[in-house]
Amino acid sequence: MSQPKKTVAIIGAGIVGVSAAIELQRDGHQVILIDGKGPGEGTSHGNGGILASCSIVPVTGPGLWKKAPKMLLDSSQPLFMRWGYLPKLAPWLMKYMGHANAEDTARIAAALAPVVGDSLADHQALAAGTGAERHLKPSDYLFLYNDRAHFGEDAFGWGLRRKHGFRWDELEGADVRAYDSIYAEEFGFAARLKDHGLILDPGRYVKDLAAHVTANSGRLVQAFAEDVARENGKVTGVRAGGETIPCDAVVVATGVWSKPLAEKLGISVPLEAERGYHLELWEPSAMPKAPVMVAAAKCVVTPMQGRIRIAGIVEFGGLEAGPSKGPLELLRKNARRILPGVTWKHEEEWLGYRPAPADSIPVIGEVPRLSGAFVGFGHHHIGLTGGPKTGRLLAQMISGRTPNMDMSAYDPARYAI
Repeated sequence: MSQPKKTVAIIGAGIVGVSAAIELQRDGHQVILIDGKGPGEGTSHGNGGILASCSIVPVTGPGLWKKAPKMLLDSSQPLFMRWGYLPKLAPWLMKYMGHANAEDTARIAAALAPVVGDSLADHQALAAGTGAERHLKPSDYLFLYNDRAHFGEDAFGWGLRRKHGFRWDELEGADVRAYDSIYAEEFGFAARLKDHGLILDPGRYVKDLAAHVTANSGRLVQAFAEDVARENGKVTGVRAGGETIPCDAVVVATGVWSKPLAEKLGISVPLEAERGYHLELWEPSAMPKAPVMVAAAKCVVTPMQGRIRIAGIVEFGGLEAGPSKGPLELLRKNARRILPGVTWKHEEEWLGYRPAPADSIPVIGEVPRLSGAFVGFGHHHIGLTGGPKTGRLLAQMISGRTPNMDMSAYDPARYAI
């Protein structure tokens, strides 16, 4: 039996927050979106734009202990560190690297698969009737390798994908060229996954979803949330912008900025900002047929509206420092290497912050000991991909329905203070 209709305040108007808002409205609840910068201005704007259902293999795969130090010392590798930040990063980093083994990687993949595995269908269901459908495009997703031996180096990850139901075609040599001749000839092997998708303008997509929320009696408050008001163990409101906004339930979905608010709710998540960059090539002379992950460069190349977006890079350096030159120069170099025959009119650069929990598993659910307080954050590289499913799971729980999947892996109680 579903519960009475509620007023739900959602802190964070990125893809998780707006997805939760739409699903809650469909359940008949009143929603208030609270965001300091407005909808779709953060990581939801600058991601790779791919509905990457197969992205269930965490960064912390087996062998990372050996690879990471070499990568940090090589400016042509997609891993960067602001060394002055290392003392602050160290406790989180030790926990994070503690998962770089086969057993934990398999466990994390099993937790991520239900959240992202049907991303295209989840986005289609979310966007239906909102006006945001126009940004959604079904597509293949290609993983580009130098050759079959290079592909073989990732056998462990592909084995996990196969175990969770993913299937792919393998293209080699001339077949790669025949599929799409835009890429450099050095890439002689590709794994092609069908039933994936992309968002042609991620920032606009989230803004259009948020506009649907407000057009359906939702309220948008542009203010930074400071705390959650409570009484007798129940949520009563959100303190934001100098006022207390009354509500019956709250969702914290502010990505990497969720950590301080979550601590006020009684959970301490080991969460770091994994700094990610993108470079946009505007008005290109040619467009890729489908989004690709270039394995050698660990970056994605996505055809978008009017531009190609090249996104990737992992940099550790916290939330305060501005963009570093090295990562952007590497993306620029990669663009010329991957797309040798393509020219473009101008470039745009961007830096954003992926919310990286030490165990690579998002935190989704009701926090212990405070009725009506829910969280949905920590999606690392797969926030856009898993946003709609996360929003639907939160709406189901707030409406008093039991999700038809095991939620224990995401339980906020694992971080209870």
